[in-house]
Amino acid sequence: TDKVHQTPTAILKGPEDKVQLNCSHTVPSYNMILWYQQSAQNTALKLIGYVRNTSPTVEDSFKGRFNVSGDAAANKMAYLHIPKLRGAEDSAVYFCAASKAQCFTIPSLLCKNPL
Repeated sequence: TDKVHQTPTAILKGPEDKVQLNCSHTVPSYNMILWYQQSAQNTALKLIGYVRNTSPTVEDSFKGRFNVSGDAAANKMAYLHIPKLRGAEDSAVYFCAASKAQCFTIPSLLCKNPL
């Protein structure tokens, strides 16, 4: 069975539309859900942001345009919100992943999963 589930599986929207993607997982020890973007122009996975427990973080290059929310630990759900699509710029494949957060306290508090 799938341990990570994303909905909707496919979506067709136009410029200026808003989008919400949902991600859930079933792994009891996982407390982090990450969102990635893969565009046709650049096939590398770009980290959009993540929710660690209930704490959301959005990467600088996506701040102000994308939002993440949810509870990756208790409810095992996270959401990616795109309030206003920018057309071709946001046309991409979006992935979610679940993980147990890896936290590093030196030099500063950083909780990301080293992939």
